[in-house]
Amino acid sequence: MGHYTFGVSVALQEIDDPVGPPWERPLAGRFERLAVESELLRANPLGDPSRRPLYVYLSPGVAEERAGRVPVVYLLQGYSNQLDTWLARKPFEPTTVERLDAMFAADESQEAIVVFVDAWTSLGGSQFINSSGTGPYMDYLCDEIVPFVDERYPTSGHRGVAGHSSGGFGAMVSAMIRPDAFSAFASHAGDALFECCYLRDFPVVARTLRDQFDGSVEVFFERLRDADPFEFRRYGTVLSVYAMAAAYSPGPERPELPFDIETGRLLLDVWERWLQWDPVRMAPGYAEALQGMRRIYLDAGRRDEYFLDLGAQAFSAELSQMGVEHTLELFDGAHGGIAYRYPGAIRELVLALY
Repeated sequence: MGHYTFGVSVALQEIDDPVGPPWERPLAGRFERLAVESELLRANPLGDPSRRPLYVYLSPGVAEERAGRVPVVYLLQGYSNQLDTWLARKPFEPTTVERLDAMFAADESQEAIVVFVDAWTSLGGSQFINSSGTGPYMDYLCDEIVPFVDERYPTSGHRGVAGHSSGGFGAMVSAMIRPDAFSAFASHAGDALFECCYLRDFPVVARTLRDQFDGSVEVFFERLRDADPFEFRRYGTVLSVYAMAAAYSPGPERPELPFDIETGRLLLDVWERWLQWDPVRMAPGYAEALQGMRRIYLDAGRRDEYFLDLGAQAFSAELSQMGVEHTLELFDGAHGGIAYRYPGAIRELVLALY
């Protein structure tokens, strides 16, 4: 049997300095974690918190007060992600904040401010739009966060918005609807061409509700409340489709699903309400706003599991038909694991906003 000797001096010492890479990469700029209270979200129908986190990154020149007034890019998270997901570290990779900082520190972009916006809901997301089913999240972004940032930081008044997946959708739609707030946008595999990215999930949800939840949305949420751990394979698709319904087709009492739960048959009147939010179909009605954008950057992986590469192509085709200048890049990749592409898109927006 082994034995332990106590009281022996060891070499381990506590230090005050950061541990450094790969656990922590010192920033050349400054990263601020704020908490804000939203008046617009206080009465949201889901009862979600009106107190929200807000992250602000200042490039080195801004942090050192030598850059003057600079443009701002607002970064929107994808569905199911809370704001602190931006700080998550994958093996052998920097975080998103560290990627951005490395770009600015290497003088690969002009100085800027990047704001990370939280629009999470208890259904997993808001799609960054105003809806009676979730709350006024577009107004929260454009009429609360933007003025707050402009008042607190040395901004030039030129703003862009970018995001991935649902965040990419939010970037496209908020720029179209609110060109007074944003004059450039980037969408990484943003939700678009709804018949490709959403329609295939409807029979999956109908079957899942039938086989695992007694064909009842109420039973689904009862079991979801007690689910620990959260199994995305079991709960994720139902929850995400329900969250989209809360955004696109809210009803007087609860979201209206665009299909019959018992049979999976498409309900065309509800589905049409969804299609009204499809960026591909919205684009012609917002031609003036799109033509006024300083920069539009689109990309997606050719193996995107939700076929959002096709959505990006379809949105690009609408822009081309209207004579709107933009960039579309399809690359070898899937829906996830593309954080390495965010800094380049933000650089494109920043350059155009000067």
